[in-house]
Amino acid sequence: MLESDFFKQDTVEIAKKLLGKKIIRNISGNFFCAKIVETEAYLGLEDRACHSYGGKITNRNKTLYLDGGHIYVYLIYGMYNLLNIVTRDENYPEAVLIRAVEPLDNLDVFSQNRFAKKYKDLTNYQKKNLSNGPGKLSMALGIDRTLNEKNLSKDYLYIASGEDISEKDLVTTKRIGIDYAGEDAKLPLRFYIKNNPNVSCK
Repeated sequence: MLESDFFKQDTVEIAKKLLGKKIIRNISGNFFCAKIVETEAYLGLEDRACHSYGGKITNRNKTLYLDGGHIYVYLIYGMYNLLNIVTRDENYPEAVLIRAVEPLDNLDVFSQNRFAKKYKDLTNYQKKNLSNGPGKLSMALGIDRTLNEKNLSKDYLYIASGEDISEKDLVTTKRIGIDYAGEDAKLPLRFYIKNNPNVSCK
């Protein structure tokens, strides 16, 4: 399990270093694992795309003001929970969004959570769309807002070491779906593993 100090580094570096790491979910003693293949960095008070932009603390964004290593889950469009890991400390309310993962084991658990079917019964389209987006991966991993404000823990959700991704296999581009952020929408703060089929959008 990655220690809390890992999440107190520079947010952009964390977003890059999380690629290739394993995210492990524990639901009532049933563990299942995925590889992180896509992330986005959100840089706090001066980043128009970040929920803490401008410094106003609300019931929704207060989790960002906790120490690095806390889980930040919020709802979008009234139906999708998005999984973020808080970075740095309370003076820098920043986070990394987990945008896509590659299931590594217990595929039936992922598919039951996402489509209420066994993996072998999924169509090719469903297999491709199992966890290739932030809302999709939260469904596949059983992520909901009961995890919000909790520390990463082996009791329910944690991140462990995995493969190291070389610079040549790391793609950097702008974030997705944040046109409201103006010029900040163009910042190169989205990272993914080159040629990984689970990435949400090339």
